[in-house]
Amino acid sequence: MPSRILVAGIGNIFLGDDGFGSEVVRLLYATDGAEPDLRVTDYGIGGMHLAYDLLDAWSALVLVDALPDRGSPGTVHVFTADHETSCLATALDAHSMDPGAVFASLRALGGTAPPTVVVGCEVADIADGIGLSEPVRAAVPAAVDAVRAAIVMVRQRYTAQEV
Repeated sequence: MPSRILVAGIGNIFLGDDGFGSEVVRLLYATDGAEPDLRVTDYGIGGMHLAYDLLDAWSALVLVDALPDRGSPGTVHVFTADHETSCLATALDAHSMDPGAVFASLRALGGTAPPTVVVGCEVADIADGIGLSEPVRAAVPAAVDAVRAAIVMVRQRYTAQEV
């Protein structure tokens, strides 16, 4: 059985840099979206939609999101999500796009999150408004490359497990 990878862009395009995930997956979909084992989707603020889609069998999730500013706006971070400690909530939350709330909703629906790689970018501005700040916009190509690298890594791990 081939690997199935879901790339999920999340965020609110009406809050400046919070739209980072949406912009990255928009560019990625234009070039990589037709691969048979890969689904690239902009979930925007649709947390429950993502939770329901995660009920399907996925080999991995690559989550693309804006990260809080820790002093380096535009810096791209790649890390593995810790599903055990990432969320304390256990109830359904149809109105939240916070990744922790998505994973809690998934658990409440009886699902289990697949291994998850997060590709995120520190924000500069999340005030009302459409469009990314200059440092975050400049980070989009690096984030697209990071997502592609995560996909390659997942495929290699999955192939190695099959052997």
